[in-house]
Amino acid sequence: MEPNKDLYFVAVKVFLTDKEERLLITKDRFGDWDLPGGRLRDNDFATPLAEVVKRKMTEELGAAVEYSLGEPLVFMRHEREEILADSSRATRRIFAIGYEAKYSGGEIVLGRNHEKYEWVSCADFKPDDYFKGGWLQGVREYLQLVRNNILN
Repeated sequence: MEPNKDLYFVAVKVFLTDKEERLLITKDRFGDWDLPGGRLRDNDFATPLAEVVKRKMTEELGAAVEYSLGEPLVFMRHEREEILADSSRATRRIFAIGYEAKYSGGEIVLGRNHEKYEWVSCADFKPDDYFKGGWLQGVREYLQLVRNNILN
């Protein structure tokens, strides 16, 4: 008998760093720390992922934010409980592609789903104090790459 296949939502996430080697993290309206980005919509099926990233960055950080998008670096699997449109709760699994990006300027204006952001030092940030689940694993992996000078 073939094992059951799992169902995942797909997302793009961005490890946005500035010239001081600080990483941008955001806090969503449910109190969870996050990275900029989010899930693909049904009409994103044929859309290049870089364009999905651009849409998500504009939605979450505002149209004035300027950055140069790099390559995918980290792949994450995250599970969380969500409140659905009918007020019921359901566990959702998300597979996320984590892109590197360099912030080059522009005012950050958070979208409706986020209440706060912070720039944290890649050198000494402790992600365990902020993140959980697959997001935590992804941020740990990214920081390890940065701290081992694997990234330029």
